Amino acid sequence: MQTWFADHPLISYLLILAFTIYIFNAVFRMGKLPILKEIIVYIIMAIGCLVLLVLQIDKLPIIQCMSVAVIMMLMLRMRQIYDKRRSKKDGSPAAERTEGQ
Repeated sequence: MQTWFADHPLISYLLILAFTIYIFNAVFRMGKLPILKEIIVYIIMAIGCLVLLVLQIDKLPIIQCMSVAVIMMLMLRMRQIYDKRRSKKDGSPAAERTEGQ
């Protein structure tokens, strides 16, 4: 799989960029930025992904590690949605207090 990613750098770059954008928005995003700052952030992110692409082509498992991180973040998000629905269905105040922690 590592050689396939090395043979297809455009696909590798797009995957790295997509994973980076998702991780940034899920973890580090606090609120909306003005549009110019938003553009600058994504341009810098795209340049940083070029460095990650070089490391990926150099046989480091960048895409695989980022995909594990994204899968774990999606699992956490699904668990949060499940807990939120369960607490609304039960209507118990104890479940609502644990949500705020």
